[in-house]
Amino acid sequence: MTMVKDIDVRGMQHCETTALGVLLRHEGIDLSEPMLFGLGSGLSFIYWDSKSMGFPFLGGRVKPFELTRNLAATLGLELLVEETTSSRKAWQNVAGPIDAGRPVGLQLDSYHLDYFTTKVHFGGHVVAMYGYDDQDAYLVDTAPQGGAVSTGLDGLARARAERGPMTAKHRSFTITAPSGQVSSQDRVIPAIKTCAEAFLNPPISNLGHGGIEKAAGQVPKWLQRTDNPREDLPRAAVLMERAGTGGALFRNLYRDFLAECAQLVDSSHLRTGQRLYAEAAALWTQVATLVTAAGESEQPEPLTQAASVLHELSRIEREAMQELSML
Repeated sequence: MTMVKDIDVRGMQHCETTALGVLLRHEGIDLSEPMLFGLGSGLSFIYWDSKSMGFPFLGGRVKPFELTRNLAATLGLELLVEETTSSRKAWQNVAGPIDAGRPVGLQLDSYHLDYFTTKVHFGGHVVAMYGYDDQDAYLVDTAPQGGAVSTGLDGLARARAERGPMTAKHRSFTITAPSGQVSSQDRVIPAIKTCAEAFLNPPISNLGHGGIEKAAGQVPKWLQRTDNPREDLPRAAVLMERAGTGGALFRNLYRDFLAECAQLVDSSHLRTGQRLYAEAAALWTQVATLVTAAGESEQPEPLTQAASVLHELSRIEREAMQELSML
């Protein structure tokens, strides 16, 4: 068995920030999950649908791995990323750093991981790996998935090799912190303004506040998009509320990030943004509840109500980001 020593296997709420937390703590940097998420300018929104998809996808964050790249740039970290189409080379890219005493981040499809009880393909999942033996890999995943977990090497290989939406080519990465102390205090405002700019001025209409508005127009049609509303709609609601694809989880994280920032920076714009995101997080929970009710009842009225809340959310989040852009 090969294990990296002195690993803090603390699981958080979101997969990418969980993995980043493991890698950064090993480098001597211990930041809260909201601070990791906020410094990575992680908040966003996307309404994603296509003919090839079984059901629409709501995304409440930037695309997979963008948070990691943003955080590394913000904190001046050395981010080494490996990608390959070779399974043999992919294993070498992981085993090498672990053998040398360094944990590794992996992007993979969670469907193939032994400990995942919900078998849905998601190629943007991220974990930290800190050890292996002849049969298993030892990982850190989110707290809801168990924190310190293990999975068979064969399943791990399939998870890393999977192709499809949001997947990467056996992506692995390591992080090295610069010598000396890394301070986040003078970096929070640039990270907030970067996030606000992207949210207010997205390149396409289904991103940012416009994406929430688009979702408001499409959600009432969701019963027409599924032959199994009792499964598809509650699953969408669970993803929004607990996995954070479209709703409350990431708004809660950003609310708490802004609250931490308000302890560092005295700004009315910051306090207003924090208040508005606290309001938005509660409303996203309401949307998830209504989507669940629509699936269970197979009636359209809760979706009509959810659309009304989404219109309000588009306004609130736009106003919040306008305030934050003035920092």
